[in-house]
Amino acid sequence: MKKKRPDFISVLLFLTLVVCTGALLFFGYSTYTKIIRAENELSDTIEQISQQQQKIKEDEEFYTTTVQDRQDSLDLQQKKTETSAQTRERAPGSVDEEVFGPSVFSMQASDDTDNNFSSGETGSTTSEKHIVGIDPGHQGYNIDMSAAEPVGPGSSEMKAKSSTGTEGSYTGVPEYQLNLDISLKLKSVLENRGYQVIMTRTDNDTAISNKERAQYVCSQGAEIYVRIHANGEDTHTSSGAFTMAPSSDNPYIPQLSEESVRLSRCIVDSYCAATGFKNLGVQYYDNMTGINWSTIPVTILEMGFMTNQSDDIQMNDSAFQDTMVKGIADGIDSYFQ
Repeated sequence: MKKKRPDFISVLLFLTLVVCTGALLFFGYSTYTKIIRAENELSDTIEQISQQQQKIKEDEEFYTTTVQDRQDSLDLQQKKTETSAQTRERAPGSVDEEVFGPSVFSMQASDDTDNNFSSGETGSTTSEKHIVGIDPGHQGYNIDMSAAEPVGPGSSEMKAKSSTGTEGSYTGVPEYQLNLDISLKLKSVLENRGYQVIMTRTDNDTAISNKERAQYVCSQGAEIYVRIHANGEDTHTSSGAFTMAPSSDNPYIPQLSEESVRLSRCIVDSYCAATGFKNLGVQYYDNMTGINWSTIPVTILEMGFMTNQSDDIQMNDSAFQDTMVKGIADGIDSYFQ
């Protein structure tokens, strides 16, 4: 019996079946690998979110602890002040003496300190002095601080940890150097007036972010935080000085707005009165990392415009810098008075 050969249609149907089956297998495998890849990417994203949440939690815990430590320090200082006041009230024959110079401390206190030092004893403990935090803004070109950090506690908004700042258009002096020069002179003047000073940096090579600066100053028991900066703009026509403070609507530290504004006003008014610079007043900024991480009254002094010929040349004159520093110190005196 002769075998019947498959007709053309049957062969075509068979080949079509084979091709379709192969295509299904191919696309099925491709889809499977895409699903696996997507699952892996999702797992990586979830891990990154978990790490970010953990970091935010740690920042919040540090912030809470710093606030509590600061409150405990203030409570202790208040108790010591009350005890000291009661002692003075009981002291026979005590009289008020005239205060010479701009210092917030009396000449009597200075005399007592000098006498005690001459006998080898310290006249006053650190806790009895006003403690001021000074931040020379920015840092040197050789330090890479471009990595991001939260703009405030618990914030998802990120900003670079720090930058080098602007530069004198006429003197060529970088802002970070000017800020450091003024801050070191201010430290000396304040210490001569009886303050204790906490510096965030004393050179241009210290790698410390804006967030870390605020946290460090607050952790050292400072009562106020003064950040020293200079300004710049493209037209080269703006001049004058102003201070920055958090507004009452600041999402991180609204409770510090009132005292920060008062500190800012004291400093900019005294500074402009001493230097003759145009007083541009107190301006509100809620996006400054170094402000938002503070737990004490804080201000940024923009001393002048390094893009303005007059401001730039004066700010980089050594003798005029002494006048600038006196104005800032007088403003700090005014705040504590």
